[in-house]
Amino acid sequence: MSVEVGKAAPDFESKDQDGNTIKLSDFKGKKVVLYFYPKDNTPGCTAQACNLRDNYEALQKAGYVILGISSDSEKSHKKFIEKQELPFSLIADEDKTVHEAYGTWVEKSMYGRKYMGTARTTFIIDEEGKIEEIIEKVKTKEHTNQILK
Repeated sequence: MSVEVGKAAPDFESKDQDGNTIKLSDFKGKKVVLYFYPKDNTPGCTAQACNLRDNYEALQKAGYVILGISSDSEKSHKKFIEKQELPFSLIADEDKTVHEAYGTWVEKSMYGRKYMGTARTTFIIDEEGKIEEIIEKVKTKEHTNQILK
């Protein structure tokens, strides 16, 4: 299934940092910012999460629910949330099924070494569950501006 603007966002079911089951379909009627990021507590991912945290009120006023997702564990997410005081849920996708559905588990390359990892990508999903926008060139420190523009 290809994920494109105007198409239905792939539904998924996974656990958040507290072990609660999160289903995308539970958010019908709300706008969702689903952001995929590589790793908890790394500089870029922390900058991105903190930018969303610092602008959380504005995002909520605009009607958005924020969901972060990475292949880290629930426990790792819980520590990250506590350390950075994040007001939104982080979804654990350790088996990468959600990444696969959204096409964000990709081959990357660093210092000539190829490896699989998360493509930092944000999907804006409308109230009907359709993809409204895909942000592929995420600016970690200005991410809220990219969403609210």
